[in-house]
Formats: sequence, structure tokens, C-alpha cells
Amino acid sequence: MKRVTGIFMLILLVAGYSCRPKEKSSVKAEISFPRDEGWLFDGKSLNGWEITNFGPQGPVSVSDGNIVLGMGDGSTGITWKEEFPVDNYEVSLEAMKVDGNDFFCGLTFPVGKDPCTLIVGGWGGTVVGLSSINGMDASENETSTLMQFEKDRWYGIRVRVAGGKIQAWIDEEQVVDFTIGDNMISIRPEVELSKPFGIASWHTTAALRNIRVEQGGIEK
Repeated sequence: MKRVTGIFMLILLVAGYSCRPKEKSSVKAEISFPRDEGWLFDGKSLNGWEITNFGPQGPVSVSDGNIVLGMGDGSTGITWKEEFPVDNYEVSLEAMKVDGNDFFCGLTFPVGKDPCTLIVGGWGGTVVGLSSINGMDASENETSTLMQFEKDRWYGIRVRVAGGKIQAWIDEEQVVDFTIGDNMISIRPEVELSKPFGIASWHTTAALRNIRVEQGGIEK
């Protein structure tokens, strides 16, 4: 009798386990391209992008699921060639400095009809800020801050344009909280070819991945 009861309990245990909802895997599913859930990079190609013809740029390639911006004699970058929002959106990516001592992420993005650039690691490797505000670049306007960046380390970068503000985070630290108001927003001439949305490095080899944009319903 005890043996029958034990077998019966075992059957119930197995049946109960099989009816449980499966836990979601912590491994990210392969990105569907080009627009499923806002992903802008499929991890395999530059579909939707073009290599920015800065002139003295370094090589651009896709390797091991990353976009690699090779060190050039100036800017190296990519420019998005499809539709991109101009307000009420958030763009995010991960960027890594591989080699060099200047900015490894110059993220140019639209603010309404005007472009702006978030500089990460400029002017010798430490300056973070917006270029440009009222004609002043990231090294000299009110958004300027200093941070140390390690090589071969991924940094999560987010920019939000919504509610009359430009906000930015590096990892979980907010580095920009700027009210646009009557201020003039612009970019430096060096990244003119990055409009409307592009990513560049300067005299630096950089790697990029997980590029994504979310539009609408952005928390202000």
C-alpha cells in the first residue's frame, strides 16, 4: 500500500511540474530586424546604415555581433538612413573604447528640426556633454561634466528627447538634464554628415552594440 501511495505521489509531482508555466530565459532572443521592438542593429550587418564619408575615417566592420569603428585621422562613424523620430523618443546603445584617447561615442540625434550630439569621452578622453548649446560645445557649456572611461569595458548610453528636455544617462548615472527652452541647439561641423542620427568616434577605435530606439509614451 505504501509503495502504491508513493508511486501515486510521484505521478502527481511530475504532472504538476509539467503544468507550470515555463520560466523566461535570461538569454536575449536573436534580434528581429529592422524594426521589431525598435532594434536598429541586427548584430550581423549594417542594414539600414551607411558608413559616414568623413574623408579621413578608419575602417568600419561588423565583428562578433558588434559594429567596430576603426581609428581614423578624424571621425569614423555610421549614419542611419531610414526614418527616425524627432521628438518624444529614447535611443539606447552600448559602446566600448577599444583604443585611443578621445570620444568613443559621438551620438548625433534630432531635437525637433535641429540636430545635437552627445559626446562621451571627448577632449582627451574625459568630457561628457552636449555639442552644441548656444554655439558652445560640450567642453564649455552647462552640460559639460568629466568622467573616467576604461578601455575594453561596455558602457550603456541612453538619450531621451521628450517634454522639452534633452536627458542622457551613462549606465545608471544621469549625466544630462537640459531644458531646451529658447536655447539654440546645433552640432559641430565635424559631424554634419551624421544627421539625422549617427554614431561616431574621434581618433579612437570603438565598438557598438544593442542599438535601439523607442518612440511614444516616453516618461517625461
